[in-house]
Amino acid sequence: MASPPDTSKTAYKLERYNSYIRRVNSTKLLNASSKLLFRATLLVALVLVFFFTLNYPPLSSSPDGRPPRHSFLSYSAFSSPAGSAAVGGAAWEKQVRHSSTPRRPNGFSILVTGAAGFVGAHCSLALKKRGDGVLGLDNFNNYYDPSLKRSRQALLAKHQIFIIEGDLNDGLLLTKLLDVVPFTHVLHLAAQAGVRYAMQNPQSYVSSNIAGFVNLLEVAKKANPQPSIVWASSSSVYGLNTENPFSESHCTDQPASLYAATKKAGEEIAHTYNHIYGLSLTGLRFFTVYGPWGRPDMAYFFFTKDILQGKQIDVYQTQDEKEVARDFTYIDDVVKGCLGALDTAEKSTGSGGKKRGQAQLRVYNLGNTSPVPVGRLVSILEGLLNTKAKKHVIKMPRNGDVPFTHANVSLAYRDFGYKPTTDLATGLRKFVKWYVNYYGIQSKVKKDIDSTTSNNESN
Repeated sequence: MASPPDTSKTAYKLERYNSYIRRVNSTKLLNASSKLLFRATLLVALVLVFFFTLNYPPLSSSPDGRPPRHSFLSYSAFSSPAGSAAVGGAAWEKQVRHSSTPRRPNGFSILVTGAAGFVGAHCSLALKKRGDGVLGLDNFNNYYDPSLKRSRQALLAKHQIFIIEGDLNDGLLLTKLLDVVPFTHVLHLAAQAGVRYAMQNPQSYVSSNIAGFVNLLEVAKKANPQPSIVWASSSSVYGLNTENPFSESHCTDQPASLYAATKKAGEEIAHTYNHIYGLSLTGLRFFTVYGPWGRPDMAYFFFTKDILQGKQIDVYQTQDEKEVARDFTYIDDVVKGCLGALDTAEKSTGSGGKKRGQAQLRVYNLGNTSPVPVGRLVSILEGLLNTKAKKHVIKMPRNGDVPFTHANVSLAYRDFGYKPTTDLATGLRKFVKWYVNYYGIQSKVKKDIDSTTSNNESN
């Protein structure tokens, strides 16, 4: 009789195979669970980062010990100041369009960056007054007292000029603005200003004057139609140039400060975008602009403050003991130059990021053509303030300042009739009158200024 078949080996093999299958399935399940857990953890981390970015300011302070400045990356593209319409909403778009709509035949629709700044506020008012549509953009940083910028904003609001609180590096916001309004022009005045502050916070100059400018050009090149762009360069680009007076044809490859270097970089960047994308670009080299609503970091401004408070002021001399001189240019003259550049700016030739033909590329000096020693500036202020200054004459430190500036403006005169008409004494009188009124200074100064102004107006 045959013996039954031996099934032990078959059973063993089957059990080993089943065990293998169980291990494989267990491994797959573990891997799938791990991937799911990793993705869930990553999602939660991103949500937390986004939440804290929106709701908490940076903790670090600037190198000079000031409170934290607005971070270029810490705000949502659709954030807005308290009391304003939500960015991107129907009410917001209505406000944007209303502010941007020209009131004169063939008027311009202009985006003014840095509209709450000194030159930006004056230009915005002048453009609105003649019937152009004006929309402002400003980040209200605290390089100097933001309350002064808010006061300018309030002044512009009375003239129905809307300023959006936003940053040049916010590409989504800029794209949204150019989608909502087909701007004919951009007057780009936003920048990190100041020669000496660049030694304390260099990154702010790179972020604003270079990265911010590139971001604006990137958005503008894609627009249809492309706007013509007039933007603020600086007399600082002349740097260590010794030819006098400064002409647009002179060498500008020896900047004496980081600020100057970023402005020079802006001119080269403008050339590139004009060449590749057909953007119409006009650069304006401002020479020491002063006047009412001015910048508190400028010498004429803090000299006035310190003289009135009886504080000592530093008056610089060159290393060879010569007087430092500046081509002080009154704000009204600069505004006329800006409007002249806008009026003569040709249309950009690109569309949707593609160049269709040669486009206009220009650069102009906007100065007063008559350098004045800083000592003379102090003497004029002493007379207007009826107070003797406590002068401390010292050698100019090696901080990027140059010993003199002197503008040749013949090119701007030829192309759009630029001709400065305000001498320093007249301009400072108007500034001091504004200063004592704005800061509520009740003293003999105010009476003398009011009396002098009345006499001049009656003559």
